[in-house]
Amino acid sequence: MANAPHGGQLKDLYARDLAVREQLIEEARGLKDIVLTERHLCDLELICNGGFSPLEGFMNEADYTSVRDTLRLKDGNLFSMPITLDVSQEQIKELGLEKGARVALRDPRDDACLAILTVEDLYKPDFKLENEKVLGADDPAHPAVSYQRKYIKEYYVGGKVQAVQPPQYFDYVDLRYTPTELRNFFKKMAWRKVVAFQTRNPMHRAHRELTVRAARQRQANVLIHPVVGLTKPGDVDHYTRVRAYQALMPKYPNGMAHLALLPLAMRMAGPREAVWHAIIRKNYGATHFIVGRDHAGPGKNSAGQDFYGPYDAQELVSQFKDELHIEMVPFQMVTYLPESDEYQPIDEVPKGTPTANISGTELRRRLITGGPIPDWFSYEAVVKVLRESYPPRNKQGFTVLLTGLHNSGKDTIARALSVTMQQQGGRSVSLLLGEAVRQELGAIGDDATAEDKDANVQRIGFVAAELSRAGAAVVAAPTAPSAKSRKAFKDLVKSTGGGNFFMVHVATPLDHCEKTDRSGRYKRARNGELKGFAGVDLPYEAPEDADLVVDLTKDTVPEIVHAIVLMLETQSLV
Repeated sequence: MANAPHGGQLKDLYARDLAVREQLIEEARGLKDIVLTERHLCDLELICNGGFSPLEGFMNEADYTSVRDTLRLKDGNLFSMPITLDVSQEQIKELGLEKGARVALRDPRDDACLAILTVEDLYKPDFKLENEKVLGADDPAHPAVSYQRKYIKEYYVGGKVQAVQPPQYFDYVDLRYTPTELRNFFKKMAWRKVVAFQTRNPMHRAHRELTVRAARQRQANVLIHPVVGLTKPGDVDHYTRVRAYQALMPKYPNGMAHLALLPLAMRMAGPREAVWHAIIRKNYGATHFIVGRDHAGPGKNSAGQDFYGPYDAQELVSQFKDELHIEMVPFQMVTYLPESDEYQPIDEVPKGTPTANISGTELRRRLITGGPIPDWFSYEAVVKVLRESYPPRNKQGFTVLLTGLHNSGKDTIARALSVTMQQQGGRSVSLLLGEAVRQELGAIGDDATAEDKDANVQRIGFVAAELSRAGAAVVAAPTAPSAKSRKAFKDLVKSTGGGNFFMVHVATPLDHCEKTDRSGRYKRARNGELKGFAGVDLPYEAPEDADLVVDLTKDTVPEIVHAIVLMLETQSLV
């Protein structure tokens, strides 16, 4: 039988009455609104669908303070994580936020009204105290502290919400269950005992073995319940992970396991997060919950030590076992035994028995280099998914930015490099020359300001990042005279384009550029006909972080192209 919800009643707030929903939508049209962040969006969905039962809204000050200090709501119910909605002083004034005010909560992706909040109170939290109490430290090395310092506004607004509609998803719709839907699934399938497994990483053979072992020991079924909301920065994207989970599911005994997605914004809060995860899985109907070693741990602190002890999470969950009413299953670390071709718990392996393992770091290295990943470690179908999303370096996209003065030779070098890359083959090649693309991308002319030109470089950077992310070799050659615009270009490529970025400074001297300029642009600039011309009345800020510096008065175009190709070869990109 599915577990009873936390607090005794599942708080499913979605309005089932169409007339009520229409009334709320109509009211929302006349309300001021708060556009939610991705974290707010995850929290609101789990408030409304009952995943955060017994919550019915964002915490008011009394509940927030009680949870922060005692792991309990004001009414005494166990709840380990503050669930808050932050607003700025400007928003408070602009929206007229005061007790009793009603405000629409909108999806940042499509502007849909998801719920209406009735304000109970506004309060200014002590973030340092909150971090110390909830996370264990006010340390910027903790991703939740870093997030708070970057994005969280100075006030919290508390109050209950009336759900209007759930967020609309276009991915993995068949795997997104509300607690009510998942409970109904368990009932339909006659699953009386369900072991829930939390993960934010791809799963391999060891994960399959430990979940099967946990289920068999308890004569239960398995719920693979991965997080697809905010996780730790740098984690594998959820699209890749879900495809990997789907590839793994057929490896379970027929009828044993089921996959469902959880739209949770993790805080990486270790022990407190483990209690929170247990409450959530209890609300989804699970009877057992696997708590891992260093569960939801964020890694190392600023002193290079783990934020939490390896078993702190298991110990805290155990303290509340009589209230949680969901049985904790301690994560058993398993290792592979080559001689018997099986996985066994580490503490059951006789001393001296040969074992094998591949660390996360080693797995990433093998993916990057195209190295072999043995079938004892993972399944071929899972590895195929990972290789598609994380190809070896010789299949990854990259961007080469050539920057320099007009007529420095950067365009000629760019064309020659593009031809060389196309001759080599293996990936598509895109050439983005400053003069050729500026009218198409930026619609700027000879009268463009320095700010206009910086914006145009960023536009080219955006295109380069998208092409690079898709696996192309991109050669871009805008003048890019300012360090600011080049940094923005680089940041775009490194954050969204796969990270493979190289800057080549074509440092041909100004006098040579001007002397050999057959277009007459320098002459026009000297005569005042062209304004903001780099090297004349607009400073060219020579890069101090270039990966390669070349000069056409010293090197030939073929020599420069060869040097660039060698640079790419040292990174295994060609």
